[in-house]
Amino acid sequence: MITPVGFGSWAIGGSGWQFAWGSQDDRASVAAIHRALERGINWIDTAAAYGLGHAEAIVARALAEWPGRRPHVFTKCALRWDGQGRVSRKMSAASIRRECEDSLGRLKVEAIDLYQVHWPVENGPELEEGWGAMQELRREGKIRWAGVSNFNIQQMDRARAIGPIAALQPPFSLVRREAEADVLPYGQRHGIGAIIYSPMASGLLSGAMSPERIRSLPDDDWRKRAPDFAAPKLAGHLRLVERLRAIGRRHGCTAGAVAIAWTLRHPAVTGAIVGARRPEQVDEVAAAASIRLTNADLDEMMREDGALP
Repeated sequence: MITPVGFGSWAIGGSGWQFAWGSQDDRASVAAIHRALERGINWIDTAAAYGLGHAEAIVARALAEWPGRRPHVFTKCALRWDGQGRVSRKMSAASIRRECEDSLGRLKVEAIDLYQVHWPVENGPELEEGWGAMQELRREGKIRWAGVSNFNIQQMDRARAIGPIAALQPPFSLVRREAEADVLPYGQRHGIGAIIYSPMASGLLSGAMSPERIRSLPDDDWRKRAPDFAAPKLAGHLRLVERLRAIGRRHGCTAGAVAIAWTLRHPAVTGAIVGARRPEQVDEVAAAASIRLTNADLDEMMREDGALP
């Protein structure tokens, strides 16, 4: 059983790679992980690609310094990187086996609780080959469960013909709702857990974002180049944030916590991955699991620009 909110480590990978969030203080990362565990969060989602192995190493460091019960540790494979920090998809059996061994070493664990294909290859038989390797790793006890991330339903059908999918991981938020149409219902039909990522749209719905803040982001923060963080989309997103902020005042929480709570209300969603770079950010979002949005709240979200159906 996992808690409704899990700790996401994308941003704590730090700088130096294609989808970095800028530099990060490792001590703050460790403190944020510890605060999440103190708040009762019992799983951490990371990936080999985050900081080119650095996020996994920081998770291991945090857990080595944690005196309590070890949380579940989830990580991902099938994104390899070059000397310039640029990642590409690779699902050959040999590559996935090598990545698994590397992640086990960085995380300092005997088995990975949930091992996920980060991004699927789009064409050719490599998807089947890679998913077959995932099943072999599960039978060998190197991973406990095998999952997929960013797969569409056709790709999941191909994977399920080889072996079971324990969990799927799509992006899902008020501004990225595509998973509602098919991926989340697919998971419900086939008994696949769904742990969604970016419920605050990578900070866009946190309540802390503004045009000035976006302009001040470091040049190696991928969000500075993302369409959702620029005109013409940004203005509509920030109007939605104002409505989330008003709803949050009624519930005694932040706009970001309301955005997370909205994702958790979907019956197919098992849990939401929420990133944090400092302990106080954990405090702001950990309460999302206890928020019960009313019909009036949902009506307010859709006011003005039809954010909800």
